[in-house]
Amino acid sequence: MTDIVDELQWRGLIALSTDEDALRKAFADGPVTFYCGFDPTAPSLHLGNLVQILTMRRIQQAGNRPLGLVGGATGLIGDPKPNSERTLNSPEVVAEWVGRLRAQIAPLLDFEGPNAAVMVNNLDWTQGLSAIEFLRDIGKHFRVNKMIAKEAVSRRLNSDAGINYTEFSYQILQGMDFLELFRRHGCTLQTGGSDQWGNLTSGTDLIHRVDPEAVVHALGTPLITKADGTKFGKTESGTIWLDAEMTTPYAFYQFWLNADDRDVSKFLRIFSFRSHEEIEELEKQTEERPQARAAQRALAEELTTLVHGADQTAAVTAASKALFGQGELAELDERTLAAALSEVPHVQVAELAPVVDLFAEVGLVASKSAARRTVKEGGAYVNNAKVPAEDAVPAKEDLLHGRWLVLRRGKKNLAAVEVTGG
Repeated sequence: MTDIVDELQWRGLIALSTDEDALRKAFADGPVTFYCGFDPTAPSLHLGNLVQILTMRRIQQAGNRPLGLVGGATGLIGDPKPNSERTLNSPEVVAEWVGRLRAQIAPLLDFEGPNAAVMVNNLDWTQGLSAIEFLRDIGKHFRVNKMIAKEAVSRRLNSDAGINYTEFSYQILQGMDFLELFRRHGCTLQTGGSDQWGNLTSGTDLIHRVDPEAVVHALGTPLITKADGTKFGKTESGTIWLDAEMTTPYAFYQFWLNADDRDVSKFLRIFSFRSHEEIEELEKQTEERPQARAAQRALAEELTTLVHGADQTAAVTAASKALFGQGELAELDERTLAAALSEVPHVQVAELAPVVDLFAEVGLVASKSAARRTVKEGGAYVNNAKVPAEDAVPAKEDLLHGRWLVLRRGKKNLAAVEVTGG
């Protein structure tokens, strides 16, 4: 890779930059030490954070040195939300979440070689700082009129919630992070989402006030939107988290597999590490044969492997195929099957009942008579086996892991029944 700026532009990853030509020169003269910060305001990172981590990975692969900052200090406050105050978490909870977030970031960066990544925590340089020192040494460099003009602050000032001093001071803490990393590690670039631009430039402004000769940069990635107007990284069941307990690998895989054809090209460029040629070929396949979903499948497999590992990817792809009759349901492990079935319509019943009753109860058909017609026409399946007769009743031996039946009407309409009785 000869020019990381060109690469980031091709992938649609540059929305804002303090000085793109100067940044291009810095990379050419490199290596550049850069950082991106992640606040532990939840027990897991989500897909929006993944944009930033993978951008760091790209810049590192171009020969530069990343610092992954998990904010043990800023996480105690949190940056201002658009319309309401944040709930402040206890120091013990934030400390636990710091460890969880570090564990999610670390596998995606390279910690060996001349440009080895380093994980840092801003609590290291804030916990021993007195309020007087903070106000005298850092606060004196900030102008209130500029702070008020920052988008995150002005938006809250114009809302019914207003903004408290704690949230208002967040940009000072983030600015101090850049200054400390500049001093401690020679860090000259901060990356982040464009919605954080005010906080990013707080750091460059602070460094220039402390050291007018310093050359530092900020780079903002665009906010990702979906073609249907819904929020990226959200589904009907909620946020797509990186933690496997909060979003199962199966649900994570399905998010990418179900990406809109209008979005998949953008997602490939932002998230995939395939070459330009490979991505353009997948884009072409989407245009010519959208029903094959080649781009979605490639993206789902790559991202699930990157975040959850090859073994989990193999398990969820096997489950995805088996649910639609292209593999053995009985071979799926219990956890993967449970995750897969949680993504389809499902009901719990106390005991086994005739197939037509189950089809109607789970909503695969409108009525028992409709279920009987489906059976008669050969379109009803239980655990991928065609239902032979209208009066068929599943046996206990048919229950997968002693609990589930997978019902299917035709090729694509799935549902699940969980039997809770003994």
